[in-house]
Amino acid sequence: MSSSIRRSFVVVTFIAGLLSANGVLTSAQWLNYPIPGVPRTKDGKVDLTAKAPRTADGHPNLSGVWHVYSEPLEEKKRLYGAEVAAFSVLGDQVTDISKYAINLLTDLPTGEVTLTSEGKAAINRIRQAGDLPRCLPFGVPLGTLMTQVHKIVQTSGLILVMHELDSMTRQIYTDGRPLPVDPSPSWLGYSVGRWDRDTLVVETVGFNDKSVLDLFGHPRSEAMRFTERYHRRDVGHLDVEMTFDDAKMYTKPFTVNVTHLLQADSDILEYVCNENEKDREHLKR
Repeated sequence: MSSSIRRSFVVVTFIAGLLSANGVLTSAQWLNYPIPGVPRTKDGKVDLTAKAPRTADGHPNLSGVWHVYSEPLEEKKRLYGAEVAAFSVLGDQVTDISKYAINLLTDLPTGEVTLTSEGKAAINRIRQAGDLPRCLPFGVPLGTLMTQVHKIVQTSGLILVMHELDSMTRQIYTDGRPLPVDPSPSWLGYSVGRWDRDTLVVETVGFNDKSVLDLFGHPRSEAMRFTERYHRRDVGHLDVEMTFDDAKMYTKPFTVNVTHLLQADSDILEYVCNENEKDREHLKR
């Protein structure tokens, strides 16, 4: 494992302890309560390979509880070294997070996308602090790449993405409004969406620079523009293409693709980071 990757696991370990101390578990309330209106097999299980459902206006319905696909442990060991297996605490095992939660750039060829001088300074500050996030929100996309699930609620003119992590709700307006010209910086940004045939294209601006893109510490700036393309290929799979354009932090835009898996007959939990938080007193030492 390289020294830079090894340093990133200091941050990872801190965050893991923070999450477990607050009782974050992947299990949710109302487990196994059958959700109406979804196709099922003869044994009563949700047919995850059936055609994607559609709303009354004919668009694919993205609604559901989703969890990011997590690569096998051996794949993460190959990428990050055997030490990655040690990242395992109650409710936040490395086997349950996406490899992109650790390093968003992991699949990009070395040198294809590099940090600007401002980006290098930002990632150094983050790593030297060593205590990210001190119960501050993770934002996007990290909030949907960890062990926690997220819930999409699709209505006419508005789509809600309810993050179990940090209990934050993201609003994606699909009513035709434009992006704000001078948005006040925020954790989740300001999002508008439009349909390109069966794909939902979401553009987001107005982020603050207080969060990171991954546990490695890759930064974001207030200038970042985030574009997503959501395609529900069937009942059980939601493919998301994410493009990050932040000229202040990176030398060029880059794209990452992830798949989220439907958590059938499940739900999300309430999560408050500061509740029962035990890490701060130890960090001061």
